[in-house]
Amino acid sequence: MDSHHKPDDFQRLLGIMGELQNLKDLDALLDAVLLHARRLTGAEAGSIYLLEDGLLNFSYVHNDKLFSSVRSKYLYTRYSLPLDHKSITGFVASTGKTLVIDDVYEIPRSRPYTFNYKFDNSSGYRTKSFLALPLKTSRDKIVGVLETINALGDDGEIIPFTRRDQAVLGYFADKAATSVERALLTREMVLRMISMCELRDPLETGAHANRVGAIAAEIYHQWALNRNISEPEIKRTRDSIRIAAMLHDLGKIAISDQILKKPGGLEKDEFSIMQNHTIYGARLFKNTYSDLDAMCSEIALNHHERWDGSGYPGEIDDIFANPLELGRGKQGEKIPLSARIVALADVYDALVSKRAYKDPFSEDEALSFIRRQAGRHFDPEVVAAFLDIHELIVAIRKKYPEDSIPPR
Repeated sequence: MDSHHKPDDFQRLLGIMGELQNLKDLDALLDAVLLHARRLTGAEAGSIYLLEDGLLNFSYVHNDKLFSSVRSKYLYTRYSLPLDHKSITGFVASTGKTLVIDDVYEIPRSRPYTFNYKFDNSSGYRTKSFLALPLKTSRDKIVGVLETINALGDDGEIIPFTRRDQAVLGYFADKAATSVERALLTREMVLRMISMCELRDPLETGAHANRVGAIAAEIYHQWALNRNISEPEIKRTRDSIRIAAMLHDLGKIAISDQILKKPGGLEKDEFSIMQNHTIYGARLFKNTYSDLDAMCSEIALNHHERWDGSGYPGEIDDIFANPLELGRGKQGEKIPLSARIVALADVYDALVSKRAYKDPFSEDEALSFIRRQAGRHFDPEVVAAFLDIHELIVAIRKKYPEDSIPPR
C-alpha cells in the first residue's frame, strides 16, 4: 500500500464531510464516521470512544469478521476507560497523540500503555494492526478517540497501517470531531428537554427516552430491511427517528401534577385530560423547519393510536383549535409508520420496567403480550421486525438501566 496520498483522497474526504454535516443523531453520525474511517484505511474493524464526564465511554463498534451487520449486541455494550496513559485509548485521549501499532501483542514493555486482551479472549477475534487518533476539534478540544483495527491487504491478510493511512485519517478525524461535537450538543439538548419533562412526570426519564429512541431506531431498521428499502433511505429515516422517538412524551409537561403524579389509576375525566398530551406535544413542533421537526410532531401526536383504531387522539382537523376535541381513532396505515414503531417501543419498555403501581413483566411475559396484540394494538409487520431483533432489544435495555446517569 502506497505511503503517499492517492490523488482522489481529498476529493473523497470532501464528499464524506458533506454527508456528515447532514446527520443529526449522534449514533447515526458515529456509524458514518467509523464506516468512512475504515473505508479510507481498508480496516476490518474499528471503534469510537467518546469523552464524557472524565471517562472514555465505548460508543460505537464495527467488526466485519465477527458480525456481518453493524447492528450487533456489541453496539450496546456498556464499558468505560479512565482518562490515563495505561490503555491505548486513554493515552491517545490524554496526550492528543496518534498511535500506530503494527501488532498490539508486541507492544514494548517500555511503553506506558498496554493492550486489553479481554475482547479478543472472549470473542475469539485477533487484533493486530491498530491506528488510534484523537477526535480533536478546531479549538483543540478532544471529544473522543477513533480507532481502526486490522488493515487488510489485497489478499485479505492483515498488514500494518501506512503513513498515508495516518495522514488521511488524521485529516478526516479532525474534521469529523466538529460534527461529533455538534451531535453531542444536540443529544444534550434533547436530554435537557426530557429532564425538564421529568420534573413534572417522574416516569419520563432520560434512560427511558434513550431506550425508546434506540429501540425505535432498531425496529425501523429491521422493518426497512424486511421491505427492501434502499440503504440511503434507511440511514435518513433512522437518523431522524431516534431523536424524534426520544421526544415522544414531551407534551406531558402541559399536564397538571395532580394527574401526572397521581399514585393510582386515573378517573375517566382525568384520563381524557391526559390524552391531550399527544396534542400538546405535536404543537411544540408547529414550525416544521425540517423533516426531523415533522417526524417529532407526528410521533408525539400519534404514538397512542392503535392499529385497530381504538387509540387516541384520533382524526383531528386542527390540533391548534380550542377547545380540544378528540376524533375517531386512526386505524392501520393511516397511523404514520414512525408512530406505529414508537407505540411498540414505548409499550415494551413500560411493560418490562418497574413502576410504583406494578412489578416489571418478565421478558417472556412481555413478548407474549406483544404477540397477542399484533393486529390489535400494534402493526403486525412492526411486531415481526421487533421479534427479529429481540437480542438487540435486550442489549439496549442493559445499556440504559433506569438507575444510570443517562448517557449522551
